Amino acid sequence: MSKEILLNIQNKLAAVPGINYVDEDWGQLDDYGPQVPVKWPCCLIDFSGADYSEIGIDKSATPQNRQEGTGSITLTFANVKLTNSSAKAPTPQKNTAWLLNGLIEEAHKVVHGFKPGTNSGALIRRSFRRVKRDDGIQQYQVIYSLGVHNV
Repeated sequence: MSKEILLNIQNKLAAVPGINYVDEDWGQLDDYGPQVPVKWPCCLIDFSGADYSEIGIDKSATPQNRQEGTGSITLTFANVKLTNSSAKAPTPQKNTAWLLNGLIEEAHKVVHGFKPGTNSGALIRRSFRRVKRDDGIQQYQVIYSLGVHNV
């Protein structure tokens, strides 16, 4: 189930114009040197965790014990920010500086309400946070919840 959900979210996000790298988050942004293994701007997908409960037994299924769960999926958006967005900066420079914010909004339009799995509910945005860095990379995390049933 995890692979299906990840690949379907990846395919949805890959269709967003301007996001040049969409992949599972396996620590690409943890390397703080100049050789970060992504193309900018990027979106990384990660299963943040899930809680499961028992819903009964289906003797025709494997495993027979059926569960439902609610999990969190984190979308990490990042870009190298080389220009500022000050009020007196030229308009083209400001547009470049604000690029990531627009991409996050476009990605949200695509995935909010999307059902990425056969037995899943819709992705619902739950939180947003900025990740402070000291290396010129602008990074935000958007967390979505996802319910799965009869797994």
